[in-house]
Amino acid sequence: MIDETTLLRHTSAYAGQDSLRLAVAAAVDAFAAASIEISELIGRGPLAGITGQAHGAINADGDVQKDLDVRADQIIRRALAAVPCAALASEEAEAPEPGDVSAPISIAYDPLDGSSNIETNMTVGTIFSIMPASSGDAPFSAKGSAQLAAGFVVYGPQTSMVLTLGDGVDIFTLDRAKRSYRLIRRRVQIPVERAEFAINASNHRHWEQPVRDFVEECLAGTDGPRSKNFNMRWIASLVAEAYRILIRGGVFLYPSDARDGYADGRLRLLYEAHPMAFIMEQAGGGATTGRERILDLAPSAIHQRVPLIMGSIDKVQRIQQLHLDPAPRCSQSGV
Repeated sequence: MIDETTLLRHTSAYAGQDSLRLAVAAAVDAFAAASIEISELIGRGPLAGITGQAHGAINADGDVQKDLDVRADQIIRRALAAVPCAALASEEAEAPEPGDVSAPISIAYDPLDGSSNIETNMTVGTIFSIMPASSGDAPFSAKGSAQLAAGFVVYGPQTSMVLTLGDGVDIFTLDRAKRSYRLIRRRVQIPVERAEFAINASNHRHWEQPVRDFVEECLAGTDGPRSKNFNMRWIASLVAEAYRILIRGGVFLYPSDARDGYADGRLRLLYEAHPMAFIMEQAGGGATTGRERILDLAPSAIHQRVPLIMGSIDKVQRIQQLHLDPAPRCSQSGV
């Protein structure tokens, strides 16, 4: 039976009369409202003038902007206009944008993750991170562990929001008839038994040895040290990969590699890796660069890139072990 709890009821119960929590709840509710509009826009696609083609511009992070990138950013900005926010950081903006200096929170977001998939009708999403406003420090300079809330919306066969308010992970699905989100999974825990890994195998020759070692352990199947046959997944959409891991388990790897521009990975720390790591840990999983816990990292720039390995805690720990101590490469540790 589907829970009758709506997202609005959930955020209201969380906030109570606390001023900081009320600001967090207002931000989450704003992202929910924006995502409903974005979902409708994506659903209509070319019928709404959305082609998935390049917008003719390069965003501040060096990526080609698609028409829906720009529209999604505009929709989110409108929704956040009434939210008390000290600073705002978007993938589509060059620098942090100051807001109300008295506001208790700052917000970072990726308006449309995976936009390169939109013209092929693949899953895309919105990612957001909510943190305390900096007191005297530069905005968005805190470690990921300082986050108050994080979430992402998946625009797939169903539109769903994954949310943590710092006390577990809940999943809400959009009831299109009522234009509201309803709770479908409470306090999600990532399964550890799933034998799946997600990585772009075409880059094998560029990977560091620890990543090759882990993948080769998986590919060896029942004849290898992990004594289990693994399946490989690769959707090339961070939100889709994260959602699958939350439901089914497994591990996702977007490591650094030897190609030009990939030495520090490609995903953005502030508004991709930080919120995903917060969600993964709140669901009993882990997130690492291979050598460092993602939530222990503090951004030096809002578009800073970072390697990201996330998912079931046993697999994340095994990959980090291979990075930090190559001696146990042939051990039977892990599942």
